[in-house]
Amino acid sequence: MSRPLSVIDSSDPLACLLALREALGGGPAVLFRGGGANPVSTAPLEVEKRIALVVETSGSTGAPKRVALSADAVLASAAAADGALGEPGQWLLALPVHYIAGINVLARSIASGTTPVVVPPGRMDAATVLAAIDRMTERTRYTALVPAQLLRLVDEAERASAQGDHALQTAIGGFARILVGGQSTPAPLIARALALGWRLTRTYGSSETCGGVVYDGRPIGQTQIRLSAEGRIELGGPTLAEYYLGDPARTERAFVEADDQRWYRTDDAGELVDGVLRVTGRIDDTIVTGGLKVRLGDVERIVREQPGLTDAVVVAGHHPEWGEVPVVVTTARPELAALRRAVGAVLPPEARPDRIITVDALPLLPSGKPDRLALGRRAAG
Repeated sequence: MSRPLSVIDSSDPLACLLALREALGGGPAVLFRGGGANPVSTAPLEVEKRIALVVETSGSTGAPKRVALSADAVLASAAAADGALGEPGQWLLALPVHYIAGINVLARSIASGTTPVVVPPGRMDAATVLAAIDRMTERTRYTALVPAQLLRLVDEAERASAQGDHALQTAIGGFARILVGGQSTPAPLIARALALGWRLTRTYGSSETCGGVVYDGRPIGQTQIRLSAEGRIELGGPTLAEYYLGDPARTERAFVEADDQRWYRTDDAGELVDGVLRVTGRIDDTIVTGGLKVRLGDVERIVREQPGLTDAVVVAGHHPEWGEVPVVVTTARPELAALRRAVGAVLPPEARPDRIITVDALPLLPSGKPDRLALGRRAAG
């Protein structure tokens, strides 16, 4: 049996909240689409009856996908988050709801019986965030951010506090927990936020797992983690997606049955130390330079720990002698020699960046993640 799929403009998050509540209760499944002024298709679509939500991925390192999630998976994700956070609360919605992190804020609000307060779209600033927080009515408060948003708020709070204005620092310090995910968060940025007294939790997950299912390296709810022989992170549990809409071949590659359980094969590499997961990079981010392997994620982590380089991205570039080489793309103008020394102090010599490309602004996907495909083309050129 099938059910209708409603394609809904995500520009009104509270309307999306109502549509998601109806979908989770057995009504039409929903796909929230960011379109701005562009009209959203209203052509009738159908999905299998067990599907309540379809999420279009950003395609940060490949072709976009349509991830089909059941109502059980969405509700299991919300329950797992509540269990990890300790108690339900009211959410500040600062993320677009056509991506899973924003949708999860809606789902958690539905599960807790609260109404999220929406931060208007656009660049976050102190006045906008303070006005939104002022509209919150519940004692226990949460929010979810991507690293770029956290960086802007930390910058503003530090500047204001240095001038004696602690309003933003105090207001954000009132959140019981701030979830930060979507991409790797540089360690220096985390340290700065913690120094402000903010309570951070780093999350790991994807649309295929109905959002973050690993908090600060540990699985939440009934999530399970295992590593393949090649070091690939695989996740299991009740929050897994059912399939990719209209793409059975990709579904078969990504979701596997093993040990009497279904697993999602991520594209990330990692390691488990005393049960704590550490993401070390992407499976496909290893290059061969001068006959030696270098993982770009390892290089990027060290680069981002250098002052002023929290936005840096490391991609593969061409070299006439060595083949592929690490290339740093950033909006800053660091000294290449100093950067090579910093990387070489931790990693083998071949991991040192070959060059730096400075840009006015990093190309971003609608989700706020760096467009690594565009950056890779820039470095290769």
